[in-house]
Amino acid sequence: MAEIITAALVKTLRDRTDAPMMECKKMLVKAEGDIELAIKMIREAGLAKAVKKADRVAAEGIVVVAHADNRAVLLEVNCETDFVAREEKFKGFSKKVADSVLKSGTDNLPALMDSVLEGATVEAQRLELVSQIGENISIRRLALFETQQGILGAYGHGGANGVRIGAMVELKGGDAALARDIAMQVAAMNPEYIDATEIPVARVESERAIFTKQTAEEGKAADKLPMIVEGKIKKWSKEITLLGQSFVKDPSVSIEALLKKSGAQILRFTRFEVGEGIEKKTDNFVEEVMAQARGA
Repeated sequence: MAEIITAALVKTLRDRTDAPMMECKKMLVKAEGDIELAIKMIREAGLAKAVKKADRVAAEGIVVVAHADNRAVLLEVNCETDFVAREEKFKGFSKKVADSVLKSGTDNLPALMDSVLEGATVEAQRLELVSQIGENISIRRLALFETQQGILGAYGHGGANGVRIGAMVELKGGDAALARDIAMQVAAMNPEYIDATEIPVARVESERAIFTKQTAEEGKAADKLPMIVEGKIKKWSKEITLLGQSFVKDPSVSIEALLKKSGAQILRFTRFEVGEGIEKKTDNFVEEVMAQARGA
């Protein structure tokens, strides 16, 4: 009976199994407070085993791109190996979760994990998949664009092995084809800002100092330094801003010119790349074998 399930009992079960708190409570309710039975049920469900994989680095995976009507979604789901990233169960789970975000409009990751999908929480289904596949799997991040009057574009770059880079944009003006082209540009060229006005002053000054030192070491005349450095700053700012970049489908045209021709304006964009920012463990197997041989 649920009323006998105390917080202390839930904590005890969690400490003994490492299973998620909500799953511990659920199993205790089913076991009517019998902690040994609850432990048995958790082990049978594979939850304890799944959780123990949680500290393993998951830097592979896919980015799911979903777009319909006035919403667009990017969802990064990670696993440990590219082999699992190609696995149909993994891809099916990822798409199902992304579609649920698109339908519900949930933009909060903890709320998504607690949401119920096909009779079970997303977190419970994730743990079940970990148990089945045998690798750590995590839903790392999501982004949701929702618009009332703007135009959304989304693009995913990848082949049979799944999308590894996803991007989406919101435009004011233009059309769906232009929005998709701009999303493709973001995926391919990875701009950091919309235009030069968004670049922090401190970053510009840091780059200016670097360019000044580099140019001086090249032996350029002192009176020419400021002009050369400002030229490098201008070139650099074009490379890292979306409006300043050349259009990937026609490098003779800038994104700024392309938008102006259509009377369109970029309101926002975002880009996900699988595993970016995750520190991957690198194994040196040759050194490992040699170290073992030396020890022997």
